[in-house]
Amino acid sequence: MVKIDTFGRVIHPRVKLSIIPNIEIRHMEYVNGIIIHQTDSKSAQSTLDTYKGPEKVGAHFLIDKDGTIYQTASIYKMTHHVGMLRVRCQAERRCKPVEVKKFKGMKWSEFKRYSKEQEIRKRYPDRHPFNADSIGIELVGEALPREERNQSKRVFEAVTDEQNMSLQWLVFELTVSLGLSMKNIFRHPIVSYKNPTEAETARW
Repeated sequence: MVKIDTFGRVIHPRVKLSIIPNIEIRHMEYVNGIIIHQTDSKSAQSTLDTYKGPEKVGAHFLIDKDGTIYQTASIYKMTHHVGMLRVRCQAERRCKPVEVKKFKGMKWSEFKRYSKEQEIRKRYPDRHPFNADSIGIELVGEALPREERNQSKRVFEAVTDEQNMSLQWLVFELTVSLGLSMKNIFRHPIVSYKNPTEAETARW
């Protein structure tokens, strides 16, 4: 098992420490899940540069196409990597009748407000993990073709074998260290309104 120091850094030769304080928002009290993403960028460096930018958006780990693992934030710190939460009971078709009726009559703007203000107040696992209680792992990979302006029509490129090998190792080490089960691992489009092909070929 890997060592995690008091600063939330994974100490292991397979992990390159590249902590970017810019994306660390505040202390994370507990971890309920791990979210697997793809970057929609050409390289690890372009993603690292974005993390240093003004938007303060990023995940805890970044895996390059050759399998190199970068840790970019402490696992004890919250980062913005999830976005708007899907309503879990709706996604899994297990909402109560009163909820089904309420959602059916909502406009998209009202639905977004509900997700932002009420869904996140639910206790896990009644909701998906989100920024405040999850670790994000990004895999370098683009959504193509680039010239397609409608992002929902783009398709993310396949995750490389090297990336999947590193992802499997990292997920195993994190789940063991944090006491999580494999049921607590999610692709980004499962928990948020993202391109459905994101991380579709990721294997953990």
